[in-house]
Amino acid sequence: MKNTVFASALGLAALVSAQAAQAQQACIMPADAADTVMYLMPVAYDGALKSCKSEFSDDSFLPSAEGRDYIAKFKDQQDATWPGAYRAVQVLVASDSGEGDGGGMAETLGQLSPEQLRPFADAFIGQMIAEEIKPDTCGKIDRGVELLSPLPAENVGGLVSFVLELVGGGDLPICNADGSVRVMPEEPAPAEEAASE
Repeated sequence: MKNTVFASALGLAALVSAQAAQAQQACIMPADAADTVMYLMPVAYDGALKSCKSEFSDDSFLPSAEGRDYIAKFKDQQDATWPGAYRAVQVLVASDSGEGDGGGMAETLGQLSPEQLRPFADAFIGQMIAEEIKPDTCGKIDRGVELLSPLPAENVGGLVSFVLELVGGGDLPICNADGSVRVMPEEPAPAEEAASE
């Protein structure tokens, strides 16, 4: 679900492309990555319920009272985690800004304050997540969230951020702990691998 959540954050980046010039940082701080995960969990939850309604069984975790109570812990912290999520989006916008101007609507929405933008972001991301979730992944998502459920919300955000920091975020520019840009070594070409053996 990590990829779906961050793919949705990339989608949100298109909505705020007009603010890309304000984002000077070249990577996402681990704390902001953790906030983004925490902020998006309730949005992702709603998307999963929408997409997987016919796939969940009576003993599925997400639609249960226990699942709702667990996601409520993230929902209670959305106000506190939105600034970090917004900063992460600004970095994504800056790193993606060379691939198009985002159109007139993106420019208009990009002039909104973070709090004015937030309802649009929630609706946009929620729709993207609902569209990305395929029926054959519903059981895996349900199992994954159930496995995470003993952890406090802060630990879930921190854990995903730590994994991204440890292994690299792929298209997600995650900073080192000191704020420097993490540079991942390139995979050696097959010929180079053969020559080194």
